[in-house]
Amino acid sequence: MKAIVFYRHGDPDVLEAAELPTPHPGPGEVLVRVRACAMNHLDLWVRRGIPSLRLEMPHILGSDVAGVVAEVGPEISGIEVGDRVVVNATLSCGQCEFCLRGEDNRCRQGGILGEHVRGGYAEYVVVPARNLLKLPEGFPFEEAAAASLVFLTAWHMLITRGALRPGEDVLIVGAGGGVNTAALQIAKLAGARVIVVASNPEKAERARALGADHVIDRSQEPDWSRAAWQWTGRRGVDVVVDNVGRATWMKSIRVLRPGGRMLVVGATSGPNPEDFDIRYVFSRQISILGSTMGTQHDFRTVMGLIFAGRLRPVIDRVLPLTPAGAREGHRLLESGAVFGKIVFQVDAIE
Repeated sequence: MKAIVFYRHGDPDVLEAAELPTPHPGPGEVLVRVRACAMNHLDLWVRRGIPSLRLEMPHILGSDVAGVVAEVGPEISGIEVGDRVVVNATLSCGQCEFCLRGEDNRCRQGGILGEHVRGGYAEYVVVPARNLLKLPEGFPFEEAAAASLVFLTAWHMLITRGALRPGEDVLIVGAGGGVNTAALQIAKLAGARVIVVASNPEKAERARALGADHVIDRSQEPDWSRAAWQWTGRRGVDVVVDNVGRATWMKSIRVLRPGGRMLVVGATSGPNPEDFDIRYVFSRQISILGSTMGTQHDFRTVMGLIFAGRLRPVIDRVLPLTPAGAREGHRLLESGAVFGKIVFQVDAIE
């Protein structure tokens, strides 16, 4: 099979085409002919290199996969060759104490497709059959791929971990990322008021179009934390979604009301905020809730809302999965010039 791979960590130029043996499914597994694969910031980190991550080279990136079942392994029922499917990228053993409690995203033997194992920047990928969800007739592969990881992540963060309630105020730090565009829609669906911090007027306007109740353009209002606090009548917000980390941590903490919740699923600017004042946590009784990916139940719930049209992935652009297309996608995502998701069409990898 053809794939886009890297043999060493580095900048986007390390991405290249390769011919690799087509994998075959084992017991409980399915081979998927990939039709669309969407990007995440995770792709950038894995390509650059994560110190604790040891990869089999060449590595294939790509967590967000939608396609057609090409081969079914032994001990599989309910999935047939030709089924159109979307993949849950959260890998788990299915047998440990966490999996048996339905907390499969906490599985100690688990991982993420495209990070810990070879992913979807390829013509074919092998995945566990339990990670597949059939697509409704005619549902676009590109939209399914664009939705799968970020809506799962945002749903688990806001609803399962964050216990978001109607009428609460949610501040989302950043307008254009895939998780944040998903979080905005999910928070509105849950009945919350949503404030979004955008980096420029264009992203601010797009956040308004997605349903944000109030948008703060930090290019015009650098002290966005104070602006959000004032907008709430100096009460503070109930929930902050902060995936930025180092650069925004204390501003996010300060804008929380007493008893508020900080939801964290990433740290794109770095993991170590130097100015973190722990006194805010106990004096205001703040909860800091970490969240990663989501459970199988979360996946089926949120994808059902996607299929019903109640939530919709935001696609910035669709590119061909070629070396040039992959490198362009990585450079665009690194530049911050993206609103929503970049999706690769996997038709013919050159």
